Formats: sequence, C-alpha cells, structure tokens
Amino acid sequence: MSSKAILILLVVVGGGLGLLASVQVWIQVEFLTGVSAVERIEVTGQQASPAITLISLAALAAALVLTIAGPVFRKVIGLLVLVLGAGLAAVGTSIALSPIDGARSQIAESTGISGDSYDLLVASISSSAWPTITAVIGVLLGILGVCVLILSGRWKTAGRKYDSGTDGSKKKTRTSEPGDRISEWDALSDGDDPTDR
Repeated sequence: MSSKAILILLVVVGGGLGLLASVQVWIQVEFLTGVSAVERIEVTGQQASPAITLISLAALAAALVLTIAGPVFRKVIGLLVLVLGAGLAAVGTSIALSPIDGARSQIAESTGISGDSYDLLVASISSSAWPTITAVIGVLLGILGVCVLILSGRWKTAGRKYDSGTDGSKKKTRTSEPGDRISEWDALSDGDDPTDR
C-alpha cells in the first residue's frame, strides 16, 4: 500500500473517530437539590462544542479531495488537515481542563438560570476520558497533515482520462465516412473538425 493510500485512510479514520467522540458523554453534572427538575445531566461532545462535528466532517471531506488533488492542492489539503487537527486538539483540551465551560448551555437549559453562579446550582461536575481522547485524535490529525505536506510531492499524478493532445502527445485521429454522424461526433471529441476537409 502506498504512502498516499495509508495517509488518506488514516485521515478518514481520524475524522471518523472525531465523529464518534462527538456523540459520547463528555461531561456529567449533578445539581443541588431543588434547583432543577432533574438531578443529573449528561453532556455529549456535540453539545459541549458543535465544532467537533464540523471539524471531523471537514477532515473526512479533506481525505476525499486528497484522492484527486493535484500536487499543489495536496499541500493546501495537508495544511488544512494540520489546522483541523489543531482545532480538534484545542477543543478537547479546553473541555478536559474546564468541563464547566462545555456544560454552560446545558446547565442553563436545565435550570433556567444563566450566568456565572454555577456554584449555587451544581453539586459536582466531572468529565469523562473523551475530551482527552479527542485532543489526542486532534494531535494525530495534525501529524497526518504534516506528513501530507512532506510526502505528497512524491505521489504519482494520475493521468487525464480526456486528453486533448495539446501537450505534444500524438493525437488520435479518426476517419469517418461521409454521413457517419457517430464518427463525426467522436472526431469532435478528439478535437478534430470533421467539416474542415
């Protein structure tokens, strides 16, 4: 398997893992008695930060584009994957360090109270391993982006399916009988004008 195929596959896996992480429980919040209709809520990655899903989908799209990109555009895609990985790592790290920031909107929705007085509402708050896992996924995506930047110049460029022959290669010529409409259309496709005789 070529380095191109391996890197594209790994970017797809990274994007897929990011999507998987976005639907997992990241934060668990327990409320003080009487401040909410529920005693406990669970916040998923998507609820904590919608950017996780967007970044993961963008990584999957980048992998798809990378399969057909030319030499210059591969560098752009590599840089994009690097930035996406950094973004995913930043989101995961920030929520791992401060779970309350990821749970603000869900706490406000459950209690009807917004602002910074969470110590009056929350008995305990904890984060699962998923923010840290997401940060690691982001770091790995960033490394893959660097690998694409370094290695993509060595990848073979796919040939063009439709070549007009203007690059100096030998043109394919067709001979058509007068009145043969199909051959005339084929000649036009090859860049020949069947009426120019």
